[in-house]
Amino acid sequence: MSNRRTAIKQMVTAGAMVAASGTLPLQAIAEQKRISLKGNINHSVCRWTYNFLSLDQLCQEAKKIGIKAIDLVGPNDWPTLKQYGLHSSMCNGAEISLTEGWNNTTYHQQLTKNYLELIPIVAKAGYTNLICFSGNRNGMNDETGLKNAVSGLKQILATAEKHKVNVVMELLNSKIDHKDYMADRTTWGVELCKRLDSENFGLLYDIYHMQIDEGDVIRTIQTAHHYIKHYHTAGVPGRHEPDNTQELNYPAIMNAILKTGFKGYVAQEFIPQKQDKIASLREAVQLCDV
Repeated sequence: MSNRRTAIKQMVTAGAMVAASGTLPLQAIAEQKRISLKGNINHSVCRWTYNFLSLDQLCQEAKKIGIKAIDLVGPNDWPTLKQYGLHSSMCNGAEISLTEGWNNTTYHQQLTKNYLELIPIVAKAGYTNLICFSGNRNGMNDETGLKNAVSGLKQILATAEKHKVNVVMELLNSKIDHKDYMADRTTWGVELCKRLDSENFGLLYDIYHMQIDEGDVIRTIQTAHHYIKHYHTAGVPGRHEPDNTQELNYPAIMNAILKTGFKGYVAQEFIPQKQDKIASLREAVQLCDV
């Protein structure tokens, strides 16, 4: 990252010198300040981590950076995304909460109603991914949680398949951020996928969360990629910028994702702590743009 910043600074300085000499148009100088993305990764950003901006402002900044989509946006905000030509890469709005999910039969009736109503709306809007959660254990063992989740999710998957919408369960760490969350291991999520046996059910592999709870990120991506529909990023520890102060090698991880043939979205989900938070987003996208 240091070398990249140095190169950018040198390029901009050189451009300014040429502009001062009157031999290069200002538009060309503006183009020199931009770094073109390679196009191998479909970049997104999670709405909630940049909620200090209005959605309009976030869309404007995303367009400047080259981000194609915004994650975790519900139906009320889709018109704004469409106004800017941005995709809703992971829709939400049908879930009850992270703690009240498909592993508990108490919530099946409400969840089934919510998802059956929203799935056709997602499809009509031209989107393909709708998030869901396992819920907390509350003393429940893995096998009971799996059986419950299977029985509940089967009630909505025919509708998801009909409308070509993916119901995607997020894997979250239970060590730091989401105590007692059930889907805290890739193996549990993969087993759920196998039992449901639907092309329209898969996993949201959150790299930050899974590094905390299980590690071995690249090997996991290589072996479980058939079941992964979406990725989230953030730096470990702290969930801040994925820069050189944290332990994950994001270029290597992104290359591993590419090698699986993945064509979906990778969404930045870090909480920026640096003063220039837009620069943090731009640098994170550049870091992951392999």
